[in-house]
Amino acid sequence: MKFPLRMSRRRLAKKIPNQSDFKAAFCRRTYCNPKQNGGIFIAKLIVAEKPSVAKAYAKVLGATNRQDGYLEGNGYLVSWCVGHLVELAPPNVYDEKYTKWSIADLPILPQKWQYLVSASTKKQFGILQKLMHRPDMDSIVNSCDSGREGELIFRLVYQQVGCKKPVSRLWLSSMEENAIREGFANLKPSTEYDALYNAALCRERADWMVGINASRLFSCLYNQPLAVGRVMTPVLAMTVVREAAIAAFVPEKFYTVALTLADGGTTSSKRIAQKADAELLLSKCRKEGRVTVQKMERKEKSENPPQLYDLTALQRDANRLLGFTAQQTLDYAQSLYEKQLITYPRTDSRFLTEDMAASLPGLVTDTGRAFAVEEPVPIHVQQVINGSKVTDHHALLPTKSMANADLAALPAGERNVLRLIAARLLCAVGEPHRYAETTLTTICAGEEFSAKGKVVLSDGWKAMERKMLGELLGKQKEAVVLPDAQEQSQCSVADAELKEGQTSPPKHFTEDLLLHAMETASADSMPEGVERQGIGTPATRAATIEKLVQKGFLERKGNKKTKVLLPTDKGKALITVMPEEIQSPEMTADWETKLLQIERGEMEPSEFMTEINTMISSLVNTTEAAKGANALMKNKIIGVCPNCGANVVEREKGWFCESNPCRFVLWKDNAFLKRLGKRMDAHVADKLLRDGRVRLKDCKSAKGKTYNATVLLSCEADGRSKFSLEFEGGC
Repeated sequence: MKFPLRMSRRRLAKKIPNQSDFKAAFCRRTYCNPKQNGGIFIAKLIVAEKPSVAKAYAKVLGATNRQDGYLEGNGYLVSWCVGHLVELAPPNVYDEKYTKWSIADLPILPQKWQYLVSASTKKQFGILQKLMHRPDMDSIVNSCDSGREGELIFRLVYQQVGCKKPVSRLWLSSMEENAIREGFANLKPSTEYDALYNAALCRERADWMVGINASRLFSCLYNQPLAVGRVMTPVLAMTVVREAAIAAFVPEKFYTVALTLADGGTTSSKRIAQKADAELLLSKCRKEGRVTVQKMERKEKSENPPQLYDLTALQRDANRLLGFTAQQTLDYAQSLYEKQLITYPRTDSRFLTEDMAASLPGLVTDTGRAFAVEEPVPIHVQQVINGSKVTDHHALLPTKSMANADLAALPAGERNVLRLIAARLLCAVGEPHRYAETTLTTICAGEEFSAKGKVVLSDGWKAMERKMLGELLGKQKEAVVLPDAQEQSQCSVADAELKEGQTSPPKHFTEDLLLHAMETASADSMPEGVERQGIGTPATRAATIEKLVQKGFLERKGNKKTKVLLPTDKGKALITVMPEEIQSPEMTADWETKLLQIERGEMEPSEFMTEINTMISSLVNTTEAAKGANALMKNKIIGVCPNCGANVVEREKGWFCESNPCRFVLWKDNAFLKRLGKRMDAHVADKLLRDGRVRLKDCKSAKGKTYNATVLLSCEADGRSKFSLEFEGGC
């Protein structure tokens, strides 16, 4: 039906008496400013990954009319997903018999994969379904996050609603308005990202197969629920192996003799295993009272500027310097991205492309100005340019928008992460740090003594790092300056002393160290030229660590800034019974390599999935319960039930009373504590069971204010836990 653009509402209603047809026509006439196609006004649907991003797109596109679940205007419909709207169906959808877990029903290997709409997001799915089938919508732009998961999220929705309309792809590395405008002006054909989608689909399905089959297999073997994951289990295994190495470590004492020279500087002997031998050398040196200079060597060295950040490198520094978890850093970075202050955070690249070289000096200058850097910043652009090492997205950068933003108004966490990113940019384009290293070798009592000194010749990029990060870097070691000495000359010994030391065990994993271990796992066995190595991807590593903590396999211990990740008894037990192929990082790293090959079109998805099917079938058919493992797999008793006096044990979802009739449980996903901005962890559960109360600091009110309070635990008549608050000061 044709109708004029400027027809009044009344005239339009007369021309189109059917109410629903009228509403559609009026909506098109009023809110759209699109191309005309045979008298019908056509709109374009934009699908973002989350509402905040959709609003940013809508602002640029002029879609300002708010509707239920989307925005409309200027020829555009802008809507959003809410994470994964469409998910893989559970096993019981394929066959009702899978409701009950049984080894006899394994392996579960779907021939035709089925998907369901997530129960919590059905409304938004329904809105997208209606929009995709609207007659006045002729094409769609996939504007979900520019990566593997973003591609998967959109395509699963598109397929689930049965849409056949043409799709183009928006691919952004920045949320700045100019970047958004340019992105929409240069949309890519969706087919260019088919290989990326195939890789995402293979990853999702392979993870489902490992998780479903391995979790059921080991849960049945050991008569309790056990969560097994392709990425999660090898990461847990790393921590268990590390703690075993620490526990088995036997420190060995060693001794050195240190000679303080009259002309300045201290030289030390090599390590001596026996104290008596060290004491004998000390006596001889004191008796001789002088050293002979055997060699004086001076070498000028330089330390190149660090590379720009990818996500993992940022997470590591934020953990080391700020005490942030990997997930916290990702959340802060995502928020900064949506505020248009940094580029796309989920990147695994540490370089920029050649076409960015011209604009980089201006960005560096603006960044320095935003952080009150008054002195000129040296800018060596070529140090950070290498297009061959850029994958989906270039390295993390601050944006030009940041220069005009009110940084003081940002939350402290976001401001600190932004400072790290800005500091890294200013350092990465800077001068090398140059210094002279002096090695002094002397002889006393027939033994060799040595010392190293250092003189800074040019601070280079390290001066900028100190200016930007200041106290975060901690106290810097003072440079040791050695005296000038001629070979074969002699120096008097002012003092001699015996020093005792001992060998150190491996360090406990902090999040910084665990991320590094995940990143470099099996790197030695990787083929030449593979950019993405290790376990997981920069975008998923934080979630893996958090999942291990939430499921009770890992726990954080330590002070506010420095926390270590330790495997729990439950985590240790799980790894003890896991076969090598499941807990090995080599398998997971190999998968990541093959997924990258699929992404590049170098490997067929069917080949990869066949390998997974074979591996799962072999696992199910060959795995037996480990002898004596049942004792390890017992649930950990953490206290006594306040309702009936039976033992309270830890399970995956909480701390449960072992007595069957009793309904007492402390849920890990505790709604009462959530409202306070807190979570039920092992420490809180222990205090509640032991004392019936726990004091919590910095609770958050609905209005965002913080306060301290004590949570009191009691029981309902049927045994269920009940909580109340006691405010400080009796309020």
